[in-house]
Amino acid sequence: MFSEIFCVMKGKVQRVGYRDCVEQYAKENAIYGWIKNTEDGSVEVVLQGTPEELKACIEVLNQGSPLARVDGLSVDWRTPEKQFDEFRVL
Repeated sequence: MFSEIFCVMKGKVQRVGYRDCVEQYAKENAIYGWIKNTEDGSVEVVLQGTPEELKACIEVLNQGSPLARVDGLSVDWRTPEKQFDEFRVL
């Protein structure tokens, strides 16, 4: 079963290698979607995979890169409207 999550991470998550860390994990584990910085200093990500794969991704999102500090993580489980075939940093 294929699922999707939309997450927003708040804290020290920009300019600390956070997106690169998530991108590396996603590509190593065949997780698809995208990640981007937002103007308010948070990071948004859409990830697609099996529920088990996505639960493991949430742990990675909560930790981030060694220099990151995640103060808040919201997770919205949803049905994919379109299927991604790669992971991209936007």
